[in-house]
Amino acid sequence: MSAAARSGVLASVGAFSAPKRVLMGPGPSDVHPRVLAAMAQNTIGHLDPEFVRLMDEIKLLLRATFRTENDLTFAISAPGSIGMETSVINLVEPGDTIIICVNGVFGGRMVSMAERAGAKVVKVATPWGRAVDLEGVEAALKANPGTRVVAFVQAETSTGALSDAKALSALAHQYGALSLCDAVTSLAGVPLEVDAWGIDAVYSATQKCLSAPPGLSPVSYSSRAVERVKARKTPVVSWFQDLALVMSYWGSGGNSTARRTYHHTAPVNALFGLHESLLILHEEGLEASWARHARVHKQLADGLEALGFRYVVPEGERLPQLNSVWIPEGIDDAAGRGRLLNEFGVEIGGGLGDFAGKVWRIGLMGQSCSEQHVERVLNALAAISGRSRVATATLETV
Repeated sequence: MSAAARSGVLASVGAFSAPKRVLMGPGPSDVHPRVLAAMAQNTIGHLDPEFVRLMDEIKLLLRATFRTENDLTFAISAPGSIGMETSVINLVEPGDTIIICVNGVFGGRMVSMAERAGAKVVKVATPWGRAVDLEGVEAALKANPGTRVVAFVQAETSTGALSDAKALSALAHQYGALSLCDAVTSLAGVPLEVDAWGIDAVYSATQKCLSAPPGLSPVSYSSRAVERVKARKTPVVSWFQDLALVMSYWGSGGNSTARRTYHHTAPVNALFGLHESLLILHEEGLEASWARHARVHKQLADGLEALGFRYVVPEGERLPQLNSVWIPEGIDDAAGRGRLLNEFGVEIGGGLGDFAGKVWRIGLMGQSCSEQHVERVLNALAAISGRSRVATATLETV
């Protein structure tokens, strides 16, 4: 690039200033000011004794959040999709049979990852917008003896459907398989009991109900899962995602004095933020967080139905924190979401895959799960759809 071209680039690019948004899509959610302040602290080394101490505290806080005593509980230095891929490629080897429950985009993504790992994939398909079909899973287990893993999405972000993680894990164990649970959208928003339900491997993400910025994937693995990793006959295809290697960096037993082996340069300030978000969660209380998401969801559902919106998912199978509704006739998907964003500063999500252009996804996650957020989005939806409602909060525009 010439000096003149470089000068032109610098003249056209300045410091970035993020616009003010109300994040009510499928993620990220609003981030608490305490989390942003924690991330703005001085950066320290990733092997600094104080950072090692912080890592141990994050492990303890994540165990409390997952409701587990699993020693191998930590945050992968990448977003939730890497949590998914890490779990899949560590638990299956070429030729292994894995049953994957597909009721939306993210079950399908697991299929792609397992196929790339050389596994024999058996798909149990359930219509989009419905919870995973338990009878279909059991039939697949009976038809495929020796299945190594049963994988499922507890909270399917593409549809808003909530599946029975407890029953699915029990089925896996009944037939001698490990259970692998996607909790990207469910963690801290609905009950998730890793130990009590016998879940062997679980992964999540920071930008949903934990209300931290995206970029980290909390995970937890049972002793059964760890033994599976240790007993592998073939190396994990990814060096970075090989749990046998990363274990030595995060340490074991919560012992901050144990020597840590360098694995990678962790995103130090992002982990500052996760630590603070977990503190905020447990100051509220995990059960209180579950109850808040359920209560605020009811407020949103009542308001949406009063405006004439129809839910995609039947009431008994809905996620409180991810609400999928059919786009009303006469409203263009992109134009409607554009008005919400540009006129009212509210971000919601469009549909994915089979639902693209057909549904809107409204998130109530973590910091974005409040009565004030519900009133704001309902007022904005009423305005763009030309429908009237009795507003209980002032409709602000940007």
